[in-house]
Amino acid sequence: MHTPLERNIEFEQKGNDILTIGEVLIDMISDEYVKGDGSTTYRNYFGGSPANIAMNAKKLGIHSIVASAVGNDGMGRFLINHLNEAGIESGLVQKVDTSTSMVVVTKSKGTPIPIFYRGADYQIEYTQKLEKALLDSKIVHFSCWPISMEPARQTINKVLEVASENGILISFDPNYHPLIWQKGENGIEYVKSIIRKVDIIKPSEDDAERLFGKDIPENQLQKFFGLGAKLVIMTLGKDGAIVSNGKEIIRLDSLATEVVDTTGAGDAFWSGFYTALIKGYTIREALQLGSASSAFKLKYTGAVANLPKLENLKELYGL
Repeated sequence: MHTPLERNIEFEQKGNDILTIGEVLIDMISDEYVKGDGSTTYRNYFGGSPANIAMNAKKLGIHSIVASAVGNDGMGRFLINHLNEAGIESGLVQKVDTSTSMVVVTKSKGTPIPIFYRGADYQIEYTQKLEKALLDSKIVHFSCWPISMEPARQTINKVLEVASENGILISFDPNYHPLIWQKGENGIEYVKSIIRKVDIIKPSEDDAERLFGKDIPENQLQKFFGLGAKLVIMTLGKDGAIVSNGKEIIRLDSLATEVVDTTGAGDAFWSGFYTALIKGYTIREALQLGSASSAFKLKYTGAVANLPKLENLKELYGL
């Protein structure tokens, strides 16, 4: 792609704006901020990065669909009902005979440390229905979760092939965590092999460190480009973000003024960014609106906040 940051991205007219593929799961988040192993009370929230993005994007004002797999259980029904109540088509959420996946998170003002209980999420299969939705979408987004285990990995491989052949913008969240991969598998090398196949990649500073080891952000960017990246957006927490298309580098300051819970802040960034791209903003403007979306979410507990429409968000943060 290597699109100049001052330009917008032109999309073919499609029925759907963004298709997110991957985990829909339960986020069990503590009521209190807890240090160490102290006991606490947890509440269940709608979660899963691709699902969060679809929910947020819908609130911000574009059309989104999520493809996933949940268990044929109470938690799975809770998640599907949540999607339906938000006005998001849930027909691509497959029901399987495995328990719905769950992540337990202790509420944090820094990077939350999750505990993973995986079941249904990686059972998603490539179907004619999924392909039809993919071909009718402008952007397809996925994360490390579906590529970490079969059969979801093969599903994503087929998605990448079809999206590439049909000019669909491909975005990847390289949220690598060793605990979501099968023991003994080199997940880092697999993630690195995917990077050349996507158009946009948004690692956090922690993601980059897990993939490449500790280094300064500018050097981390170059490592992504060395693997064939086209546009890298690296979020740096309270320090904002650093972005490059391989030819120019820009820094974005954080717009956050209040931090209640960091869960889902990266997903909110993606959502604002995608919504702005779809609405015709330049990449640079879309990055600012992604930052605004993330800053708004940080004021609330849970991965999905009640975001305003993009135009109201723009006004709220003076962009």
